Amino acid sequence: MCDDDSFDDLLAYRLRDETLSRRGFGAMTLGAGLVSLLPSACKPSDPQPPPVIASGTSISTTPTTESEVSIVTPDGTCDAYFVHRTTGADPAVLIWPDIFGLRPAFRQMGKRLAEAGYAVLVVNPFYRIKKAPTSERTSMDDPAIRDALMTMARSLTPDTAATDAKAFTGWLDQQAAVNKSRKMGTTGYCMGGPLVMRTAAALPDRVGAAASFHGGGLVTDKPDSPHLSIPKMKAHFLIAIASNDDAKQPDAKGALKEAFAKASLPAEVEVYEGALHGWCPTDSQAYNKDGAEKAWGRLIALLKEALA
Repeated sequence: MCDDDSFDDLLAYRLRDETLSRRGFGAMTLGAGLVSLLPSACKPSDPQPPPVIASGTSISTTPTTESEVSIVTPDGTCDAYFVHRTTGADPAVLIWPDIFGLRPAFRQMGKRLAEAGYAVLVVNPFYRIKKAPTSERTSMDDPAIRDALMTMARSLTPDTAATDAKAFTGWLDQQAAVNKSRKMGTTGYCMGGPLVMRTAAALPDRVGAAASFHGGGLVTDKPDSPHLSIPKMKAHFLIAIASNDDAKQPDAKGALKEAFAKASLPAEVEVYEGALHGWCPTDSQAYNKDGAEKAWGRLIALLKEALA
């Protein structure tokens, strides 16, 4: 999951950014139109450069239909965002957000993916505790916010992941916009990485493509480590690893590659050099446009190949 070390990395990056700003180098560039939607900790104080096309930003003219939905699970009712092309039926994709939860940045990712030809569900993984938004609009280095986020993250278990994956997939398969004759995909960011693996293991005959971006805790020394469930899966995988995560756990990528090879599953496992934990969401302090767009391109390629 998104552990304490991952938070330390994000905090260090933020402090580094503030230091550079004070020296006159300016704040980080964020995606077009996102500044007003960001938590207060993520709003740069300096003037912003012209808008850029960022990962998760919708740029297509493909008509889509989007809605806030409620999904009944064995543990309650999950609030989620569902977006799909206005006409036709497409393969489903389930998105697990990072520890900051369901928010505008992930809704934009979902919409961009829908415009590429998928029926996308972005969920609030913390629905048992709180409806979205689950992260307050305040500084991420506020100890109270940090503790609240970690408490919510720790409330998720392998059992809740399997329960939710089945409930969300069952809901998707009831939607007219979903082509149930084609396998589905699932993606996850930060703590969503392990949830992606749990989903692929819980629904091996339904999930054909799975992708983890700066996922935390994919390989642990515990008996329920996500990577140990790889033999149960049938999906094609993309594992995009942050460079600082790799530095802390250099053996993880090898363990993942070995497990996928033994299971005879196609898997792309790559360390994104220069990209820090949290580099994909546009509202992250670690956002890296080039790395995010590269990861997005690899995701689209995976979905096209595995869900064809």
